[in-house]
Amino acid sequence: MSRDPFETAALRASVLAAWMSSPTRFREDANAEEDLYLGGYRDRLLVELAQNAADAAGSGGTLRVTLVDGELRAANTGRPLDAQGVAALSSLRASAKQRGVGQFGLGFAAVLAVTDAPRVVSETGGVAFSAADTTSAIADHPDLAARAAERGGRVPVLRLVWPTDEAPPAGFATEVRLPLRADVDGEALLARFAEEAPDLLLALSSLSRVEIAGTVWERTDEDDRLTIHGPGEPQAWLVHRATGELSADVLATLGVEARERPQWTVTWALRLDADGAPHPLAEDVLHAPTPTDERMSLPARLVATVPIEPSRRRARLGPAADEVLAAAGAAYPGLIAKLPAKRRTALVPRTGFPLSEVDDRVRGLVLAALRRAEWLPAAGSGWLTPARARVLDVAAPGLADLLAEVIPDLADGALSDPAHAGALSALDVPRLRLAEAVAAITGTSHPPAWWHRLYTALAPVADADSTAREELGGLPVPLADGRTLPGPRGAVRYDGDPELLGLLSRADVGALRVVHPEAAHPILDRLGARTGTAADLLDSLQEAVERSVDDHESGMDVSGLAPVVLRLLRDSGAHPRPWLGALALPDAVGDLRRADELAVPGSPLLDVLDPDSPVGVLSAEVADAWPRHVLTAAGVLDAFAVVVDENPTGPDHDLDDEAAWWDSYPTPPTRLVGIRDLDLVAADAWPTALRLLATEPDTWRALVDPIGYPAWWVGRHARLHGAAPTTWRMPDADALAGLYDPLPDTGIDPRILIAVGVRTELAVHTAEDAEDLLRRLADPERDIPQGVVLRAHRALADAVRDDLFDVEDVHPPEEFRTVAGPVTDDCAVLDGPWLLAVLAEDEVISAGPDVAAAETLADLLDLPLASEEVLGEPVSAGEHVPWADLGAVAAACDLLGEAVPPGGAVVHDKLVVRTDGGDHPVSWWVTDAGVAHCADTPEALARALAWTTDRWAERHTFTALIEDPALYLR
Repeated sequence: MSRDPFETAALRASVLAAWMSSPTRFREDANAEEDLYLGGYRDRLLVELAQNAADAAGSGGTLRVTLVDGELRAANTGRPLDAQGVAALSSLRASAKQRGVGQFGLGFAAVLAVTDAPRVVSETGGVAFSAADTTSAIADHPDLAARAAERGGRVPVLRLVWPTDEAPPAGFATEVRLPLRADVDGEALLARFAEEAPDLLLALSSLSRVEIAGTVWERTDEDDRLTIHGPGEPQAWLVHRATGELSADVLATLGVEARERPQWTVTWALRLDADGAPHPLAEDVLHAPTPTDERMSLPARLVATVPIEPSRRRARLGPAADEVLAAAGAAYPGLIAKLPAKRRTALVPRTGFPLSEVDDRVRGLVLAALRRAEWLPAAGSGWLTPARARVLDVAAPGLADLLAEVIPDLADGALSDPAHAGALSALDVPRLRLAEAVAAITGTSHPPAWWHRLYTALAPVADADSTAREELGGLPVPLADGRTLPGPRGAVRYDGDPELLGLLSRADVGALRVVHPEAAHPILDRLGARTGTAADLLDSLQEAVERSVDDHESGMDVSGLAPVVLRLLRDSGAHPRPWLGALALPDAVGDLRRADELAVPGSPLLDVLDPDSPVGVLSAEVADAWPRHVLTAAGVLDAFAVVVDENPTGPDHDLDDEAAWWDSYPTPPTRLVGIRDLDLVAADAWPTALRLLATEPDTWRALVDPIGYPAWWVGRHARLHGAAPTTWRMPDADALAGLYDPLPDTGIDPRILIAVGVRTELAVHTAEDAEDLLRRLADPERDIPQGVVLRAHRALADAVRDDLFDVEDVHPPEEFRTVAGPVTDDCAVLDGPWLLAVLAEDEVISAGPDVAAAETLADLLDLPLASEEVLGEPVSAGEHVPWADLGAVAAACDLLGEAVPPGGAVVHDKLVVRTDGGDHPVSWWVTDAGVAHCADTPEALARALAWTTDRWAERHTFTALIEDPALYLR
């Protein structure tokens, strides 16, 4: 007989009596036990063994798990088994644990997943459970046996307990011995236990050592670090703990036994890598303190005495759980505070869908606590609560520390890195854009060196980000004269002669924006400032120069501007700038005028300008103080000034009659080169003025451009011998005889004369040209050769056909010059040479034999065609003869190497045409139907043949060959 220190016989008798008095209780116990090990406690064997070991240990406990002859053994140190514990083991509804975890005492049912005969042996005695012994015990009770049979022989295992004389191994207080069923792989079970061991040491603070089949895991605690040593690299955890008791109001909601355990504990644990850096969890479960099925998405593990369901898999939500979870949320900032500042945001929960209801609650509590706690590193030093912190939108070393002197509650600059953006967004920390930072520091006062440090910090951001450059557009810039410019644009960073910088900083020129040398930084150039050269400084004065005359007239003192501008212009190489012409300079009588309205004293330009012109003379004092090339670069006139615009958009260059020149182009000009003040030249000084224009390369090139503004304007407005150049022809331009008078000798280079419009050939380009030519043709005082007249009319027709202008834009005169020479208002345009047989040459105008040209000319002059005025038909008898039947014609075509054309002509012995004016003997005629008639003569045949074959120019050759083919050989 085994000794029975725990009076197990009485326990068995009590249970059997209960079953006998209520067979239903037997079934309930069997079902409850089965629910536990098949449901809530499945896959929790090691967890429950370890938790029992932890409860027994109190602190510093050891759990050793071995496999001996097919029996799984779990030995632990600490308190040995007592009678109360045995009673709890044999009860499915009570626990002997009065403090801390495992309050249900149901976890031992997990052993039934691997055994049917568990034993617990201890220094104080041992107990055994057995399915087989239970079956034997109820065999004498038919009702119970029947109940077991209904369940296929399955009986409750952990209700009937027997004593055993076994003892635990040396050094251990208790050992659980589990003979494994045949279907359980013990080695696989140990391998799984080995994976769970580190987590058990983390969750169960009473355990310090776990041995699984000879492999050891130990936990060491050092301040806030917990390290688990075992196979491979040690596992380091950063932990933060909190303890307390449930409030009286919450305890009142709990059961009697639960009210006896008011203490709660919370532990936050964060895995650290080998370098001590945090290794946030992506997903985990709530540990209460052993794992539950409540999924969590927090970066750290939560181990807390949250009430759980009897299944030990779900949290039992309610007032007690709320209070413990609230304590967990409040404790979380303590864990973050133990990390280095730059790594703290790694523990901020990210936004997203919660993994469970508990996860949702805890995450909300944690974020709320983090927003209120002072743990976020501040720029410079100290800590901030996220609720009042602001973080710069850009990461730049040193920037936040500088701005913190002006902007309160600014977070450390390292937090501007995108890696922290998700955490700060979850905490609702606003991001301070660069534009807002610029607005905050605008108006503040700092030494120039402070601004230089600020620019240095901003440089990497501005170099890499175009948006940042836009936001920094208003960045204050300290100037050398003590002012602060609200933005780099327009400022000049000067790196040159310190003496010049000193002069400029002392000059009373408000528009001069030279950056203070101690603040000057290259990044200002990227933000709109100009690099420091004399030329750049000069350009920064453009606005002041352009309004200098207006400022003077409004009473402002601008006397200091001109010396600075001229000094800078000289030092920068005296390169002209169009806007310099607006510089206010004194004239000979002391009045201030624009530089481009003044001429250098003694300039030859003054000799050709009208005495009443607005151009004045520069003060002799200023003229003597500065080199002539500096003054002319500033716009002071010493010769005619050239205006150049590479991309003109309209006639807006303040040039005389510019709009008319612009409109003379069929399409807008793509480049403009003009010459100023041509309209100021005295009428009798143009020969001298043209020679002056020819002496300067720039004005020479502008003048000789045949389609440029200068040539166009001079040709129409200049005066040579009292008339515009375009009204003259060059003396050797005989083709224009009678139309234009030859220009008398002027002593001017012929190339200039031709460039400015003195004519060398007959040209019609515009409606204005056409009207001028028609007026000259209609002038009865002009003796114009017949050939010139014909060419003039043909040129007019060609210009219309080439679409150089619209016919509607031309207003022809009332009279016209005819082929014979007289001018008349009663004439028609000749559109067929045969019509001259019935019309006089002083009745027609001709553009040549081209019928289309005749029609165009008639349209231009608003005159009828001759064929519309003369209605004539042959009345003499004739015979239609094919060309091929006319031997002389065939021979002429053969001699010219041409095929005899198809068709033919109506040949008359004597051709007579009848018109409204009577009968007219003619040599040839073409009817309205296009039929050719001719007299039987070589000349008539040749003309009819040439016209019908479109070879009118060869009519004389045809005549000669038809009359005498032998001429071809002579």
